Amino acid sequence: MNGAERMKFTFLGTAAAEGWPGIFCECEGCRKAKELGGRNIRTRSQAVIDDQLLIDFPADTYLHVLYHGLNLAKIKHCLITHAHSDHLYEAEFEMRRKGFAYPKEESALTVYGTNLTAYKVNNIINLYGLSDEGRVKFQMIEPFHPIDVMNYTVTPLKADHAPICNPVFYWISDHSKNILYANDTGYFPEETWSYLEEKKPYFNLVSLDCTFGAMECRHGHMGLSTNVEVKNRLMELSCADENTIFVSHHFSHNGKLVYDELVPIAEQHNFLVSYDGMTINI
Repeated sequence: MNGAERMKFTFLGTAAAEGWPGIFCECEGCRKAKELGGRNIRTRSQAVIDDQLLIDFPADTYLHVLYHGLNLAKIKHCLITHAHSDHLYEAEFEMRRKGFAYPKEESALTVYGTNLTAYKVNNIINLYGLSDEGRVKFQMIEPFHPIDVMNYTVTPLKADHAPICNPVFYWISDHSKNILYANDTGYFPEETWSYLEEKKPYFNLVSLDCTFGAMECRHGHMGLSTNVEVKNRLMELSCADENTIFVSHHFSHNGKLVYDELVPIAEQHNFLVSYDGMTINI
């Protein structure tokens, strides 16, 4: 990729752990989603950049293959934010075994994550000999230590989420454009803010956790009001401006407002609301 080309960012799934409607739920928000359909139906969160760099691997990945054209045979790199099951369904990596998958090009899928992710993924790799077969590998990452992945520089940033998972979110750069993909975090930890203040990246696209919709939430996850707070601080640091695309993403039915209800509220703050299959070119 050269600087003249655009980065393509696709939200494959946009829900929190339960999906929306929730898999076992009959609440009002889930009832509305079923009745309205369309963008109000959400699968578990996953995204892909330029159809080649995958972010997270939920149980709904197979649905994204079927309905959004995700070609996993061609994906060679997958960034994991943290080890919760709606972001890491590691059992599915078995399906990459020889005899289960016949890709046209023999290549390994490299999975990136922190220590608990390493434990879960390496258990599957070792159980089925996936590394020996050249099908799945794992690479450990650490917050604030950039790595090169294909033509991107990927920097994990520390998240405010379940500490046992050592969770991260990602600053991803193709050295022309920058994306901040920050789900499963509350208001960023001060370590992360200090790092951004020092490095001063300019973000063309910012995707922020909005698990609780228009409800208040600041720790572990966010709601729209905290999204606005994060946006304002990024702009104060000159990491974003009026040309930056801001998106609220990763929604739980506990936030009550379905897509059709949340969009007009988010628009007042110049936020887009993600939906399954949404693509943004920057």
